[in-house]
Amino acid sequence: MKTTKTITYFDSPGPENTEDCAALAVERATELGLTTIVAASSGGATARAFARAVAGTNIRLVIVTHAVGFSSPGVWEFDATLAEELRAAGHTIVCGTHALSGLERALSRSPRVGGGSRTEAIAEAFRRTIAVGLKVAVECVLIAADQGAVSVTGEVVAVGGTEEGADTVLVIRPAHTASFFDLQVREVVAMPRNR
Repeated sequence: MKTTKTITYFDSPGPENTEDCAALAVERATELGLTTIVAASSGGATARAFARAVAGTNIRLVIVTHAVGFSSPGVWEFDATLAEELRAAGHTIVCGTHALSGLERALSRSPRVGGGSRTEAIAEAFRRTIAVGLKVAVECVLIAADQGAVSVTGEVVAVGGTEEGADTVLVIRPAHTASFFDLQVREVVAMPRNR
């Protein structure tokens, strides 16, 4: 059996692709009968766009945010009011340590330890050879699975971006971080062509 699908390529990465990514994610989830979209959102703008896109559907959002302290000690960057609104609408907010860096980044940045790690090498390979958004989407699915927000059976639509907004849409079979090599990127729905 063979399936032919169209991939959307954006001219460049960035937040100007967010609305298109939201529409493409909902479209592909609907086509596949999937009910979960996992999307990265550090401050809330991307989450807001995706909430608008799924309104009136049976699709649930799992929004994965930066961990508390990612940018400033003790600070959660996500809009707390929006988080309440999303939860009230039946969506899930997950705040967890980055699966493809976390403690590894502390070691590689340390002047006492220094050097890269195997985990960071995987993340960098995703960023450089495919797209930053692919790395982000994969990482968000790992974090969501580790938090129990998505099942590791079946598939989800996963969305990531480059710095801000969304520019990459994938279909992924989730896995827990400890079972990283069980995760499968099954489809690329959209991504930036130039990175």
